[in-house]
Amino acid sequence: MTKDDRKHSNSNESKRSSAEAGPDPSAPITRRGILTSLMTGKPMEIPEQDILGKCRFVSEFEKLNRIGEGTYGIVYRARDTKTDKVVALKKVRMEHEKDGLPVSGLREISVLLSCRHENIVQLREVVVGRSLESIFLAMEYCEQDLASLLDNMQTPFSESQVKCIVLQVLKGLRYLHRNFIVHRDLKVSNLLMTDKGCVKIADFGLARWFGLPLKPMTPRVVTLWYRAPELLLQAKTQTTSVDMWAAGCILGELLGHRPLLPGRSEIQQLELIVDLLGTPSEAIWPEFNSLPALQNFSLKQQPYNNLKQRFPWLSAAGLRLLNFLFMYDPKKRATAEECLQSSYFKEAPLPCDPKLMPTFPQHRNMKKSSQSKEIRESEVLASDQTSNLPAISDLLGSLVKKRRVE
Repeated sequence: MTKDDRKHSNSNESKRSSAEAGPDPSAPITRRGILTSLMTGKPMEIPEQDILGKCRFVSEFEKLNRIGEGTYGIVYRARDTKTDKVVALKKVRMEHEKDGLPVSGLREISVLLSCRHENIVQLREVVVGRSLESIFLAMEYCEQDLASLLDNMQTPFSESQVKCIVLQVLKGLRYLHRNFIVHRDLKVSNLLMTDKGCVKIADFGLARWFGLPLKPMTPRVVTLWYRAPELLLQAKTQTTSVDMWAAGCILGELLGHRPLLPGRSEIQQLELIVDLLGTPSEAIWPEFNSLPALQNFSLKQQPYNNLKQRFPWLSAAGLRLLNFLFMYDPKKRATAEECLQSSYFKEAPLPCDPKLMPTFPQHRNMKKSSQSKEIRESEVLASDQTSNLPAISDLLGSLVKKRRVE
């Protein structure tokens, strides 16, 4: 699978349904006004000089080069001119938004603010431009993303290294799921790696909190190659199982050195799944016949599971883990906790220590910025470091509530 194929797949999935973004506000959010705090429920007046809280301004950062584009924003490698540290600076995308912030951007900020785990990318601070509508996320910088490594490395990861990577992904997922967060866009390009071999889950633009009872969510999430069958068939509700299916696709991709299910359309994606796992039925997936989009597909009868044929060299424990991750019924699919207990990670070859992972050329730094000066935002420093996070969290939360009321 070529680099162009991966770009084609990602570009097809970069635009998400606007159903979750909520209605556009009928009036602009001014630099002075009374907003309702999401934390306290009480009105709070925001004077003009404080509307941006204690956020620093983006002019404090020197853009070095563009390193990627997430689901809801462009990402740059940048230097903090105060500390001289390199960060990943993500500009929150404002497309389709006339005033205020997109709910997707707010969601990513609030999720990242709540997460503290070594396998989750860390949000250092929220940075602003000329106005509240220009928001940047300053995050810890990781030297690599897994997709670039897979596209450029000459020698594939060994099985020991694959286990090291997947174990870290599973630990990150366990943390998210224990905290009632479903990522909904897990893929190799959203997995970052530091030069010390630490893997971090990134790009939370589609992440959601979930609870009981489960509420309907749009099924058009997760990049096509990693999308679970219940999403392809438009199940009304989603659980953490959609992340676990994607984790299975990532494990298969790392083991096979190429994307496991590289479909170019939803129809072809389902066909590839059936070819690999066999045709689903009510016997193994009780809700199968009632899935809304089933009538749109004509699934061929394929009675065999071909995982063993795809990975003939994989141990019985490895095949069990893949089969557990690829259960058609989301209720029976493996959880992150169950995967971490798998005997696959306890048999030879054992997972290597992250610190012993090989180092690679920094492909994310290859592109030189056409503009090596500071980002063109004519503002000055407002305050220092991460003290702005609680303030911006409360302020942004109030904006979400204001938008919904309007």
